[in-house]
Amino acid sequence: MLPFEEDDVNAATWISNQALLELDPQLKEVAEHIRALDPTGRRFASVLRETIDQLLNGEATGRFAWKQLFKTEKTHAGTLVEINLQREFRFDDGGDVGDDSKHPMDYRILGIDVDCKFSQDFGGWMIPPEAMGHLCLLVWADDYKSRWSAGIFRVREEWLNTGSNRDKKLTLKAQYRTSKVFWIWHEAKLPENVLLQLPESTRNQILLEGPRKGQQRVIELFRRVRNRRIGRGAVRTAAQQLDYMARIREGEHRARTVLREEGIVIAGPYSKHRLIAQQVGAEVPQRGEFVSFRLAEAKAHHGNRPWVELEGRRWVLASPEDPPETAPRLPKVTGEEEDW
Repeated sequence: MLPFEEDDVNAATWISNQALLELDPQLKEVAEHIRALDPTGRRFASVLRETIDQLLNGEATGRFAWKQLFKTEKTHAGTLVEINLQREFRFDDGGDVGDDSKHPMDYRILGIDVDCKFSQDFGGWMIPPEAMGHLCLLVWADDYKSRWSAGIFRVREEWLNTGSNRDKKLTLKAQYRTSKVFWIWHEAKLPENVLLQLPESTRNQILLEGPRKGQQRVIELFRRVRNRRIGRGAVRTAAQQLDYMARIREGEHRARTVLREEGIVIAGPYSKHRLIAQQVGAEVPQRGEFVSFRLAEAKAHHGNRPWVELEGRRWVLASPEDPPETAPRLPKVTGEEEDW
């Protein structure tokens, strides 16, 4: 079994379901390989966040909630999850299975065929008859709960509900969703869909109606949602423009320049920015995320508050009592990949 950190919330799952691993060496091999590729689950969670945002297509539609999707788009979610996970982890294409060998599995992992099934409803995975006897990667994500799970299941007839739909697809019986699935991650934290989780009154102050409001919406997003990780999807939805990143950068009327006059800086997913956020005790942006927070020049009354030196002065995370003052520029980042 792979080692895990003491604070790993999924450690209990790995311990409690050891019997599944011991009884099924292939299941164990695949589960531990996926875990080795992504020990923290951050890559997997990021794929799910990006896939949901891809479906919402906020820059073109202004949508921010799963319930706003069309039925056909929700049906397409499983295919996108399958494709995006394969791109992220570079799984090989699966082989053909079934009586006529014309049913391709999604992946081949360490030479083992694995099908991938996604559902936004826990337990809603539709398993095709040709997957009988094979392994399935079951994936669940709920944007409203900001939670996700991923586990490996050996498809057995006795653990399934009989298929009643036209494709004769099967579902996993409720009583076996815990005991017969080896959950690599279970109820893990999904990167937050900030716009979805905001109070409606705050969201309305951000998503201003009318044309040519993209820049102002982005400014309001970072002004009103501070010290919280904001994903690219939220920025795209606010901007509703293909060049949404330009709305954040330094420049006349742009978010970083306007908000810096109010003491607010916007840290991106880059090593220098992440270090600054960490040093002052702010939320640290992850891949594809930004965090805005207000700074104040360190004074005697700030005591031993964590600080960072920028532009030759010491700065701390501002409290409500600190008056607004122009913040320093964060270091310019060029040619750097998003840092983990």
